[in-house]
Order: sequence, then structure tokens, then C-alpha cells
Amino acid sequence: MIEIRIHGRGGQGGVTLAKLIATSRFLQGQSVQAFGLYAAERSGAPVQAFCRYSDETITNRNLIYEPDHIIVLDPTLIGAQIAAGLKAGGWILLNSPQPPGDFTEQFPHNRVATVDATSIARANGLGTRSVPIVNTALAGAVGRMLEIPLHEITASLEHLGFVGANLVAASRAYDEVRLVDTPVNTEPFDNVAAAPDTAQGRSILQAAEMAAPAIKTGQWATEQPQRQQMIPPCNHICPAGNNVQGFLKALADEKVDEALEILLRTSPFPSVCGRACPAPCMEKCNRIELDGAVNVRQLERFAGDNGQVDIKPSAERDEKIAIVGSGPAGLTAAWHLARVGYRVKVFESGTEIGGLLRTGIPEFRLPDTVVSNEIDRILGLGVEVETDHVIDRQTLLDLARDNDAVLVATGQQALRDLKLGMNSAVAVAQGIDFLDRVHRQEIRVDDEDVVVIGGGNTAMDAARSALRLGAASVRVVYRRTRKEMPAISEEIDETLEEGIAIDYLTQPMALHEEPTDGIRRHYRLTCRRMALGEPDESGRRSPQEVDGSDFDLSCHRIILALGQSPDVSVFPEGTEVREGTQLLGLLETPVFAVGDLATREGTVAGAIGSGRRSAVHIHNVLSGDHVEITRHADATRDVDIWHDEVIRADAMKLHLFERQAVAAGDALPLEERRCTFDEVHLGLDDTAEAARCLSCGVCNECDLCLTFCPEGLLKRVGHGFEFDYSYCKGCGVCAAECPRNVIVMNHL
Repeated sequence: MIEIRIHGRGGQGGVTLAKLIATSRFLQGQSVQAFGLYAAERSGAPVQAFCRYSDETITNRNLIYEPDHIIVLDPTLIGAQIAAGLKAGGWILLNSPQPPGDFTEQFPHNRVATVDATSIARANGLGTRSVPIVNTALAGAVGRMLEIPLHEITASLEHLGFVGANLVAASRAYDEVRLVDTPVNTEPFDNVAAAPDTAQGRSILQAAEMAAPAIKTGQWATEQPQRQQMIPPCNHICPAGNNVQGFLKALADEKVDEALEILLRTSPFPSVCGRACPAPCMEKCNRIELDGAVNVRQLERFAGDNGQVDIKPSAERDEKIAIVGSGPAGLTAAWHLARVGYRVKVFESGTEIGGLLRTGIPEFRLPDTVVSNEIDRILGLGVEVETDHVIDRQTLLDLARDNDAVLVATGQQALRDLKLGMNSAVAVAQGIDFLDRVHRQEIRVDDEDVVVIGGGNTAMDAARSALRLGAASVRVVYRRTRKEMPAISEEIDETLEEGIAIDYLTQPMALHEEPTDGIRRHYRLTCRRMALGEPDESGRRSPQEVDGSDFDLSCHRIILALGQSPDVSVFPEGTEVREGTQLLGLLETPVFAVGDLATREGTVAGAIGSGRRSAVHIHNVLSGDHVEITRHADATRDVDIWHDEVIRADAMKLHLFERQAVAAGDALPLEERRCTFDEVHLGLDDTAEAARCLSCGVCNECDLCLTFCPEGLLKRVGHGFEFDYSYCKGCGVCAAECPRNVIVMNHL
């Protein structure tokens, strides 16, 4: 996006110049904005105008504080303050008969262009001799300066009805503009910080060079505006504890590295969660009430895949910590503990680290390279790993003796079964074991009829994997309705799209072996129809058998995906396993359970959140610190009131936002993905979707309060705003125009 700020005086046509530039881009298919800041409406008064254009849809409605280029219509306005915020290397176009070299010392970090637009306007009879209208001449100069072809500038003039002398003036200025396209000083320069009014703040009156009111009227007020911050629903619901609003704001500003850094404060697995998280943040997104949830999951993936952040331990500590299990919970705890300097070693019973991230989620949803990249970042902090190391009750005691703390993150390893009468048959496999064999490329199901029992992600993953392995047909049976299925909704949709049938309200009862067809064993699965009963105390409706509804399904293979339970045999008998509770009886070393072993949440994001909480808890125990975990957005902006309350859609002014379609991202064609383990979803091409975030309850500096304050008494100070209560009458316009419920009126 290119942003241009125009400085002039009333009557010179500055706002029209912004429209001319914008129109030239609009006619080329770009998204554009053009608007003015008038202040006092009289000839000769200072005027600012603004122009934006971009290949992408523009959603920003702010004034332009950090322009790419500046245009000055009146030579009397030329000065250092005019260039406040101008990006280093940007153009500054001056209406002046002097050569650009005369101004290079004044603007050493910028390219300078000059054109005598006043003489050109007078020569062509545009305006009067005392007030020449220089906008069309400057439009031609802008074209040459920004390498916009002259015919595109003249097309803009004609489109807006500027013909005759205006076309002549534009063409002449295009030829006569003089350019110095190399700044005198090319060293890095932060012109924003150098702007003289930044520390004191700047109101809309000062921007238009108008004086504040002379009479203090604040004593009349019965109410005063104050700024508050509430918790966005996405931040509140995120199982990993991510600052969702914060990383989306960074992406909306195209700061991908900053977005990744924000995510890594809470989770080492943004690329993983950007693919495998059930995304409750999207289910609670207030934008659903407007036009659809922000695609947070794909945006987290974008940040994880494209951001670059170098993370190093912040300290060196002597304490040693052992972590049993290398799934998302154990590795997350290792990440956070290693970042603050602890010596961490992870023990894994299998041959690979990563737990179910490796073996329990197929590559068409989570490629192995993605898991490896994120694990490498964790190991880069100095975390040690020992594989093929099974921990039992005795070795856990040994770890407790040799370390300052032990975290047990073994997940839910006890698989649930179903009494079908033939569970020992070779045709019956547990879903987790089946997916592990798929991962190792040790299984095929060519031309088989496969039945998967269950309704979670493992069931969907097993069914879709069987299809890709050559099954003749795949069918899922589940004893409740789709509404009760614990699988990610999108994965259920994709399962159905790929041609896999789902029988709801169906309970398998018995498995029978049929006579062989000479090639493979054949089975008959007897099922019974179910109906949901009345809700119990928890509100859940239990399935009940429907008499006389039995029917048979013919199959070659049964996959059980009924969920898992924690295996607590590693602990002394009678141990109560809960997150955050120290397990006693293991010497004096603090031993904690973490992840699904303790919480039974059963999601990657939930395990990440548990790993983080446990790491903080261990750090507090060992160091004596009192680090707290909150779900607030980052406190990067000064506010008067902090709330622990979650902001809901009815507290927002959704009518002030434009409707925009959700960016879903590309995916493999249906006919292609059914026969390959290549990743189905290809991700987003850019960060534009992040601009759809409403920043619920958190100021995103939209400037509406500043713009609509009738007295011009709001000041922007850096990234914050200040009220001048000496003059504020408490009219409430700022609160009425704030779309995010950040400004509220308090009674005096």
C-alpha cells in the first residue's frame, strides 16, 4: 500500500489532488482512498489531504501519520514539521521554482522533487492570479515522480471532468518536474521518533494548525470519557493461552516476525496449531455476527511458516529438570523452562520425539517436516532428548532423585475397547495403532471395506487415511449425532466431501466372521440404531437402544477410535493425578503431571496450554518467583480501566464495520486429495485476512474518537490517546463513535 499526505491551503485544490491520484489508480483496478482534513473552512487556511492505493482491499480509515510520500502545494508551508513521519527514502514534492538541490540538506533522508506549479497554473488560467489552483499541474508532476504513465494521469483528469487547460497543465508539469532521486543521507532514520510533537501528543486541531478553545468548559461536564480494555473472546478461549488479538494485529500491519514472536511467548507450535487446532477462538469470534469468523487458524499457520525469530535462553540456571514424554505438553514445558535457563532433558519411550504429533495425525493434515521444524526450534535452546527410554515406577524414582523437578507428560496411553466378541481378530485395530502404522508406511488396505468406530479426530483421520491407502469403501459409525461428535467440524466436513459415509446414532454390537472369499477374511458387524434420551444433569443426552433396529455391515477391517484414558501405573498406587498438584511420595523432588495425563482435554492446543502452565508452576516453585498467567491482550496502550470481563458482540458497534468475505486459503482439488497424503490445505497467500480482526475490546488506533471529537480535545500520544478534561464537556461523541467499546462515559 502506498500512502501520500498532501499539505496545502484552502482553495488550492489539495483534496481534489488526492482524488485525482486515487482515480488514476482506481482506473487501473486498485483499491483507493482519498479524503481531506479541513479544519476552518476558509480560503488560505491550512488543509491536509490523504491518498492511499493498493492492490489489496484497503480497510484502514486512519489519518496518515507515516506517509510514503508527501506533496506540498504552498511554498510557505515548507518546513521540517511538514515532513513529520515521512518514511526514509520517500519522495517530498514541493511546489517551488527552486531546484530540488536547494532542499536536499533540509530533507537529507528523502528524495526531493520540485515543480513551479503556481506559474503553470497561472499560465493556463487555472484559478486567479492571487489564488492559482495548482492541483492538476501537481497531478502531472506526481505521475512523473511515481512513474505513473502520463496517459493514466490524463485519464484520471478526464474521468473527473478536468479537460482543456487542466490537461495542458498536467502534461507540462510532467515534463518540467525536477527530481533528485538519491537522498543525501542513506543511513537508517526514524522520522516518526524525530517528529517534534510526538512526546506531548498531537490533536486534530494541531494537525490542521488550529488553536485549542480559549474557554475551559470542563466544569460543565457531568460525565467524562475514559479508555478501558476488555478481554477479546479469542484470547479468553484459546487453550494454549495465545494472545490472538495481538498476533493478528501484527499480521494486519504486515509484521510477520513480530506476530511469530508474540505466538512464541506462549506456544512453540504455531505451525502445528495452524493445522491441527480445533480453533475454539474461531467459534467464539464476535465477527460471526457480522460476516464470519476471522480465519485465525490459517493466520497462525502463516505466522509460523513465514516468520523468522531468533530465540535464546534469557539466563543460565543450575537446576536440572526431567520431562517424561515428548508430546506437545512435554515439549511445550521444555520450551518455556529452557527459555528461562533451566537444564532440561526429555525422555521418550519411542524411537522419535513428538508423540502423537508424529504418529497420531496423518501427513495430509500435519506434514512431518512441519513437526520437525518446530521441534528443532525447541532443541535449539539446548534441550536434550533421550529416545527408546521407557519410564516405569522405579525409573521415575531415579529421575526424582537425580533432578530438581520432574514433569510427567505421557498423555493418554490406555486405549478404550469395545466388546464385539472378536476383538482379538487380526481385522480389528486400534485407531492410534493404525495411524502409527500409516506413519511408518507399514500398511495397505487395497480394495477393503473398512468400518471405523468413533466420532473424534482419530476416527476421521483413520477413515481418511484408509481411503488414501486404497480402501474400496470406508464407513464411520457413531452412537450419537453429528452435534455431539468431538472431531473438528471442518474435518468432519472434509471426511464427508471425500465420499466417506457416516452412520449417526449407530452402536456396534457384535462382530462375526463370514466364510472367506478365497482372498481375505470377511466379517459382518451387527449394529443397532440409537436414539438420544432426555438430558442428564450435565445437559448431555445419552444414547438409548432402539428395540428391533439391528442391521449388519459387511467389512474386511474394523478400526476402533473410541478414545483413550491416562495410564497412571508409573506412579505409586493411590496417587491422585491432577494438573498443578505436586505428586507426593517421590522423595522431596517436586513431581508434576502435565497435559492429557492430568487434564484429559485431548487436543494439541490443550496440551500446549497445560505444558506452559506447568512450566510456570515449576519455575515459581524452584525460583520463588510469582509469575502469573493472564488472558489479557498485551498492555501496549495506556488505558484507565482494566477488565477481566470478556467482550461480547452486543457490546461492539458492528454496524461501523464493513462486511468482508473470509479468506479460506487454497486446498488440493477433491479428486486429487483422495489418493495422496500430500497436505490438503495449502495456506493463505498473504496476511490480508488479519485485517478482518475487530480487535474486540482493545484499541487498534482507528482514530474515530480523535476525528469526531467536536472540540478537538483528544490527543494522540504515541500509541495512546489523552483527554483534555479542562475543556471536555462530556458530550459522549467519542464513546458513541468507538466501535470496540474502548471508550466509555463515567459519571462524575
